[in-house]
Amino acid sequence: MSHDGVGPRAVMRSVAFLTAGVLAVPALAGCSEKDPAGKPTAGQEIAPAERGRIADGGTLRWAVDALPETLNAFQADADAATSKVAGAVLPSMYRLDANGRPQRNPDYLESAKVVDREPRQVVLYKLNQQAVWSDGREIGAADFAAQWRALSGKDTAYWTARNAGYDRIEKIERGADDLEVRVTFSKPYADWQSLFSPLYPKDVMGTPDAFNDGARRKLKVTAGPFALDTVDKDSGEVRLKRNPRWWGRPAKLSELVLRAVPRDKRTAALADGKVDLAEIDSTEAHRITLAARDKGKGNGAPLAHGPGAALTPGKSLRSWAVAHGSDEEAADEEILARKKRGKAVAKYADEQSSLRGFEVRKSLEPAFTQLALNGQEGPLADERVRRAVARALDRDELARVVLRPLGLPAEPVGSHLALSGQQAYADNSGALGGQDTKEAQALLADAGWVSGGAVKEEQKEKKAAGAGASKEPAGSEASESSGTPADSDAAEGSDSDEGSGSSEDSGSSGSSSSSDGSDSSTTSGSSDSSDSSSSSDSSESSGDDGTYIVGEDGKPGDDKPGENRAPALLVPAPLAELQRVALLDQAYVLGVHGQAEKAKKAKKQKAGKKQRIGKKQQAETEKQRKKDGPGTSGKVEKNLAHEGRSQFQHGGAPGAYAPKGTAAPGRAAAGPLAKNGKPLTLRFVLPSGPGSQSLRAVGERIARMLERIGIRTEISKVADESYFKDHIASGQYDLALYSWPASAFPATDARPIYSKPVPAADGSLNVEQNYTRVGTDQVDQLFDQAIAELDPGESRSLVRKADARIWAAAGSIPLYQRPQLTAARTNLANAGAFGFQTPLYEDMGFLKKGAKPQASSAP
Repeated sequence: MSHDGVGPRAVMRSVAFLTAGVLAVPALAGCSEKDPAGKPTAGQEIAPAERGRIADGGTLRWAVDALPETLNAFQADADAATSKVAGAVLPSMYRLDANGRPQRNPDYLESAKVVDREPRQVVLYKLNQQAVWSDGREIGAADFAAQWRALSGKDTAYWTARNAGYDRIEKIERGADDLEVRVTFSKPYADWQSLFSPLYPKDVMGTPDAFNDGARRKLKVTAGPFALDTVDKDSGEVRLKRNPRWWGRPAKLSELVLRAVPRDKRTAALADGKVDLAEIDSTEAHRITLAARDKGKGNGAPLAHGPGAALTPGKSLRSWAVAHGSDEEAADEEILARKKRGKAVAKYADEQSSLRGFEVRKSLEPAFTQLALNGQEGPLADERVRRAVARALDRDELARVVLRPLGLPAEPVGSHLALSGQQAYADNSGALGGQDTKEAQALLADAGWVSGGAVKEEQKEKKAAGAGASKEPAGSEASESSGTPADSDAAEGSDSDEGSGSSEDSGSSGSSSSSDGSDSSTTSGSSDSSDSSSSSDSSESSGDDGTYIVGEDGKPGDDKPGENRAPALLVPAPLAELQRVALLDQAYVLGVHGQAEKAKKAKKQKAGKKQRIGKKQQAETEKQRKKDGPGTSGKVEKNLAHEGRSQFQHGGAPGAYAPKGTAAPGRAAAGPLAKNGKPLTLRFVLPSGPGSQSLRAVGERIARMLERIGIRTEISKVADESYFKDHIASGQYDLALYSWPASAFPATDARPIYSKPVPAADGSLNVEQNYTRVGTDQVDQLFDQAIAELDPGESRSLVRKADARIWAAAGSIPLYQRPQLTAARTNLANAGAFGFQTPLYEDMGFLKKGAKPQASSAP
């Protein structure tokens, strides 16, 4: 950690914070009566139904992002589709329940327990005597041993992605009979229940060639309720069929098809009847909800949403008039536009009609989104700056932005290592502390970042250019890139629009091309084409179309000496404001001249005629005209021009309209934070794809929160395909948002994510999966102790202590559990938003005619 220029007081503050983190651990870990794990924040929603209510047969078509590159779950390119196939066709000794806790799978395992601890840990598995591979061979010790040898890491000819746990096994042997498997460990391993799930046959694991290539596109031998039938790259389908040798409850479905459907084409695939089950985004969920709401209106009723919703009677009449007008060129263009609009409206209506056969099932994924702080170098290498960032965040607000519009519980996540309901969960965020602006500012000051600090000349020039770019009209690309209105009312407005977009009934016909409320709210003020020229100028001058520095418009540090400015407001575009002021000026000038002319005419009228203006007012008007003398118009215009310019000065009258960059009255001025001649600016990398609206909305909220404590953020929006590889994994960021899955075995699976980076032999830094580059020896030691502790309660206590120290290090800040939205046919049972639970493939199916599902446990 960097502590340049730290005095005695700073050292004491650091010690105090470290002590607070240490003291918080026993309090958090020493739970007594109440289980700190609690219950899942949201229940699953799968339309549960007893097997007797489900029809036999049928084909379920389930959308996946892409065909699996490999069917071997232990290879580096395995993905979610790989896991789905493995779950349906291969044995798993343990599977997760609705609380995310491992449970013995009775279809394969009669019992499993630790039978010896000294001198070595020994686990005895007793297998289900009916469990056989699809070729008729019994599942046994030979399969366990082959998988151990392949994944132990001792033979580098096996191209394995992970070997955690298997590297701690000393030997595997047959027990008292063929149904018993004895596993002896060389070192104690608390997470032994994570092993052999899935279990591959020895034919796959027996040799490096079979492991590396034999199971990439085919699995000749399986042992699940389904068996692999075909993998068709041309049609983009993996077809599974019932396993005739399955000894458990027979699968209700005759076929299960995994079909590759890109996220942006899922609405069309659902409407065309190509899939029955698909994970969707909030925009698609909103469309399905609207389709269900419109179900009772009849097919002929016009829709109040979609591409035709914005066509008012007035606009329709104008369109007709242009199409039938004398301007042939305009008429041709309008006729073509009317045809396109008509086709879009008809297509949207047809899709909405088809979507009425679906419903949205929602829960929370077993994964959470976090703010990552790259602590390798720069300001964030100082833990006080990282803590200041963390203390500036209102995590409750960020959770509400994403989850409340979807009708899901908006609760921030309190652990890096587990989620609410899982055994290892406890809210350890108190080790760092909650949102506290004053404490955040004190931490920054303690780290040497002071308001109005001297900035080197070259930095000033650079900032001046950035400020100029940000002052372009709101329609400019730089302004759109930021999307960060500073006033709280505008910020709160995106709460209701984010996600499902439930407040807007005029969604576009595209399934995911339309942005959610958070994006639209940041650009709604910039739709005028009149600003397009200045927009292009702004983007050219900025030099980076995807970059915008939050806090550089109207920043106090750019004032002249002695001036006192406050943070910027979201306000009308400068061009529009200039027009408004000019019109007011003209009205005022015309009013003055009108009075003078009226006085002249009154004097010429015949005596005795009643005048509308009294003598006193007439005399005053004449006196004012004489006082102004010749050139009155020029003086008035000059004065009014001065008044117009004064409206643009910072610190103007409260409540007055002002262009972008005008100070908010009544707020204390805070100059830019600087240290050693360098300003405190952090590069915030966000994805730019159509499916990343919620991440961008959250990122822009965070940028505003950091601006309040004097931290500027340079927002860079990058392509989705390069976001993780070229920026997160390579460390090319200061701040970033991404998600991690929550494991039922955090001592094993979370260690690579939070372990302290160590220098590699070639001089580089080996970070494993710790892309924040922040770690401590204490955290590593606690992980080591937890993984070797065979008492489950004590092991969980050690995991919670490790989590408290991860909070204190402030390398990453958990924000919220990811939403899980699934479109499912209304008659599909035991499938949908699974939450934590491992899907039970044999119980999925379509309800019999007239049958209804049971009450769901959804939130």
